[in-house]
Amino acid sequence: MKNKESNLVYSTEGGRVKSTIIADALVTDGIIRIRRETKGRKGKGVTTLSGFALSEADLKLLAKQLKQKCSTGGTVKDRIIEIQGDHRELLQVELEKRGHSVKLAGG
Repeated sequence: MKNKESNLVYSTEGGRVKSTIIADALVTDGIIRIRRETKGRKGKGVTTLSGFALSEADLKLLAKQLKQKCSTGGTVKDRIIEIQGDHRELLQVELEKRGHSVKLAGG
């Protein structure tokens, strides 16, 4: 018995499924934004860096190098590098040395 209201679609080209998530994530304006955040972290501050047009592997490698430069911990979440503590000025200088266009965002 066939269901005439079925939305099942078969296509060799992907049908309605969009596979542009990775392409959309890499679209940036070329400016790295550095901000300090405490919201949702029980008052502990972290420095976040966003706007990189790098692959996931390159982003993790850069995060590792920046954490070593700041002598602190951190992580990469949703293509945003989080560095523990307030290291905005140090990170700005380091990224400008590496040829990135950097902007301090927020307060």
